[in-house]
Parts: sequence; structure tokens; C-alpha cells
Amino acid sequence: MSITKVVIVDDHPMVAEGIRAILETYDDLDVVATLMNGQEAIDQVEALAPDVMLLDLNMPGVNGLSATEIILERRPETRILILSMHDSPEYISSALNHGARGYVLKDVPTDEIKTAIDTVMGGDQYLCTGAKGSLSPKMSDGREALTNREQTILLQLAQGKSNKEVAAALDISVRTVETHRKNIKRKLGISTTAGLTRYAMEHGVLQGTGVAF
Repeated sequence: MSITKVVIVDDHPMVAEGIRAILETYDDLDVVATLMNGQEAIDQVEALAPDVMLLDLNMPGVNGLSATEIILERRPETRILILSMHDSPEYISSALNHGARGYVLKDVPTDEIKTAIDTVMGGDQYLCTGAKGSLSPKMSDGREALTNREQTILLQLAQGKSNKEVAAALDISVRTVETHRKNIKRKLGISTTAGLTRYAMEHGVLQGTGVAF
């Protein structure tokens, strides 16, 4: 049986421990840590190496959205599930746009959290029952939107920089750049570096105006 390593990040200890107690009843889940805030999650993600991180959206210091982007830069293979009390499309779309694989409301039935973990481990996106009205964000041409970090990397690549040069400029690993590059190509439906450069020119990226969505 394959064991899924889970980390829970919530600044309310009772919430975190309550979720932990529920998840520990499943034989195929191993809750390796409960953390108090986004900075702890960023600092410990590489050492803990979780398959799934349940991340509270609103926390003091580094919030869930910022933490999601940084965590995925440090360990792209970790799947982020956002935990939140907010069910508005804006919150949900923003979380997905920052790289989260799913969005779960804190008041869902306990077995739905397990379903969410299994779904993202299977490679799919998960939106809980109360969040399904908000779909993954799209650009005006129907393509999936780039995260802020992906836009930054697209700019670097469009300037002709190699993966190694981009990694050095942004102080991230070459593997992380490669992962972002693959995701950018997938989202934009572009298979070549020349195509990325052409897209960047057409959308004003090389003029430093950002990708126009």
C-alpha cells in the first residue's frame, strides 16, 4: 500500500489537530507534521517532503497564496490543497492561479478532505462541493492563466536566457525552472522556445508590461 505524506498548516492549533486526528484514521495517510504558519511551511517543505500540504489561506505573516508559490518553487512535486472559510470565486480562482491543486472549505464533511487528497494525488484538480462554481482561471483566449512566477520566467526565457541563467537570476533551482517552463508551454499550448518568444513579443512581455490577460 502506498502511503501519502501529509503536512497540515493552520494557525489555529485546534483546527490543525482536529484535521490530523481525522486523517490519521486512514491507513494510507501519514501526517508528518502540523505547522503554524506559511513561513514554517516554506522553511520545512524540503525536509518534510510531503506529497500533499493542506494550507490555510489566511495566516499571519506569509499568507497561503504567497506560501503556495514559494513552496512550489522549492518543491514542485508537493500538491497544495488550500483550506479556507471563504467560498467566493475570487478566492478560489486566485488560489488555483497561484498553483494550488485544490480548494477545500473548512466546513466540508471530514471524508471529503480524504477525497480531495486522493484526487490531487491522482493528478487531478479538486474543488469541494461549495467551491465548484469557480473554475480554473482562463485567459481571454481560453488558455489557462499563468501565475505571477510563470510570467516572470516567461520574460526571462523570452530574453533568450537558458534555464541555468534563469535559475541564477531568480535564485531558484534549474529543476524548478524546467518545471515552470513545462507548465508555461502546457498552459499556452506552445511547444518551442521560439513560440514562447513570439508569444512574449505579441503580448508585450519584452517591453516589461507583463503578459496581457
